[in-house]
Amino acid sequence: MIAPPGLAGGCLCGAVRYRLDAAPFDAGYCHCATCRRSSGAPVLAFASVPRALFIVTQGDPRRRRSSEFGERWFCGDCGTQIAMSVDYQPETIDFTIGSLDKPELVRPSFHLFFGEHIRWFNPSDTFPRHEAMRPDTRGLNKTG
Repeated sequence: MIAPPGLAGGCLCGAVRYRLDAAPFDAGYCHCATCRRSSGAPVLAFASVPRALFIVTQGDPRRRRSSEFGERWFCGDCGTQIAMSVDYQPETIDFTIGSLDKPELVRPSFHLFFGEHIRWFNPSDTFPRHEAMRPDTRGLNKTG
């Protein structure tokens, strides 16, 4: 289930708010150590939208480079992770589904970095499980 545009979300304390002016796509779960540690959870649920259509409507998310290829956006007051931006996909941004006001409207459909999943966390869904990135991840095979 992919929701229509117009979804909104924000952080726990309300200092940062955003809206999506496009329907989310590529909704999935990431099990990598960086996502787990940055969220404090066994898995991070995310989806993508065009970067220009992820509109911060209140506050100014802090940004921190979390890897050699990307940065995390979060509330500087309460710490809620809002989004991730990766260098190899500059035209899109991934937002955390859990930060949506209505997270039930965006349903993940695959698992990334399942090779790193915490062994006591065993999802019961039947979605594809990729050991690392999906082989068809946009931008990874670009040269130049």
